[in-house]
Amino acid sequence: MSSTSENITEAARRILRENDRGGYTVPTAGLYPYQWNWDSAIAALGFAEFDMNRAWQEIETLFAGQWETGMVPHILFHKPDAGYFPGPDVWQGVGPTQSTGITQPPVAATMARMVYDRDPAMGKARLSALFPKIRAWHSWFLKWRLDSENAVCVTHPWESGRDNAPEWDLVLKTMTAEGVGEYTRKDTSHVDASMRPTKFDYDRYIWLVQQGARLKWDQQALREQSPFRMADPTTTFLLLRAHRDLLAVGERLDLDVTGMAEEVTLLEAGARSLWNTELGSFDARNATTGEFANCMSNASFLCWYGGIDEAGQLEKLRASLTETRFPVASHPTDSDRYDSCRYWRGPTWAFMNMMIGFGLEDCGHADLAQEVRTKTAELIETYGFAEYFDSTSGAPAGGDTFTWTAAVWLAWAGSQAKGTL
Repeated sequence: MSSTSENITEAARRILRENDRGGYTVPTAGLYPYQWNWDSAIAALGFAEFDMNRAWQEIETLFAGQWETGMVPHILFHKPDAGYFPGPDVWQGVGPTQSTGITQPPVAATMARMVYDRDPAMGKARLSALFPKIRAWHSWFLKWRLDSENAVCVTHPWESGRDNAPEWDLVLKTMTAEGVGEYTRKDTSHVDASMRPTKFDYDRYIWLVQQGARLKWDQQALREQSPFRMADPTTTFLLLRAHRDLLAVGERLDLDVTGMAEEVTLLEAGARSLWNTELGSFDARNATTGEFANCMSNASFLCWYGGIDEAGQLEKLRASLTETRFPVASHPTDSDRYDSCRYWRGPTWAFMNMMIGFGLEDCGHADLAQEVRTKTAELIETYGFAEYFDSTSGAPAGGDTFTWTAAVWLAWAGSQAKGTL
């Protein structure tokens, strides 16, 4: 490894330490002052490169906030922070820790399996203790979030992890956000507003939060009343992969995995149902109307991560890799909704690239996996540990000193600098 790469590796470790709040990491100071669900699971993979105990602690702290229903919230509000909105007073979560009332894409099982594989002897007891909690979360998805074709739905754009993705535009335009009231955003005081969701979108985000709080986060009521219920490629592919991984570790640890193989088959059928023939890509679908969003995204390329090797999507990826300097753009550059720096409407995200790369490698597409990895390594080496990046220029965007970008370097992209796969 070059001295430059060694310096970057040490910087990545330092970011994880500096964002550590005692058992959990924040994504970055200021903009995101709490524990985020999928950020935290990815942070664990980064910690596993130099502190195995801390890696397990990250996941354990996340599941300490699990609700009785099995749901694991998308944010745990461990300590008050006036610099973030909407806070626990708006969300009115009902779990053991103050939290939001929605979840996030379930990457924890996969990250836990990867951490375990690094040191099975140390991880056996800790993963065995986590197993029933993770399975309860997956069961919650299976009970409450499948659409008529068994794809996994989200009930808030934030729940998808891809807040302002163009896939949500059509349904958000049908919402009036009537009565949402006055509020003060805090995100745009930390980051240039041109990089964040618009006020039109944010009004509807807050309206959905207020509706959930009014309904006390009752999933049956939300299923019946929420105007936002979208079958999401991200959540679908990630739950499919996570359930496969949970089944594998359950068998390895001699735990009860009754029914899990059948659930994997169900989720795989749901994932395949997201193929939009007209678009030639995996796509989000309105669970109420059955209509596709007709929108390809970097989430479409998570199919291989979910174990689905789709030749048509592979051709879309090859084309995408020629369109921008750095992969993988979150939205196609030739779309009228493309925005090079606005969150999920064009920029590239290192952690999404990592999951796409893992999937490509698993499905035997080593050349493309290598390309995504090499270019992601170059991106971080050149532009640092930003939240996300302009996919055409590489310019850093969003928050800085970002936990999951540092974790991606440590667990995946940085090994490119070592000449290993």
